[in-house]
Amino acid sequence: MADPIVAQKEPIEIELAEGKRYVWCRCGRSGRQPFCDRSHLGSGFTPIVFRAKRSRRYSLCCCKRTKNPPYCDGSHEAL
Repeated sequence: MADPIVAQKEPIEIELAEGKRYVWCRCGRSGRQPFCDRSHLGSGFTPIVFRAKRSRRYSLCCCKRTKNPPYCDGSHEAL
């Protein structure tokens, strides 16, 4: 499988609600970054479904290289 597309180098800071279900784009193709819009279909990638542990701002990865998806771990610094 090929590497995912870098949607953007920097992460997106976004407010998430505690307990709410989110679907993070893993392929980089979504037009609704950082969330999935099903653009991955046929690509071999699958999104990550997660729930926010508490209501607050999170830094979600958009370079798609994080080792802690969906959260940014600074991997974009190596791009």
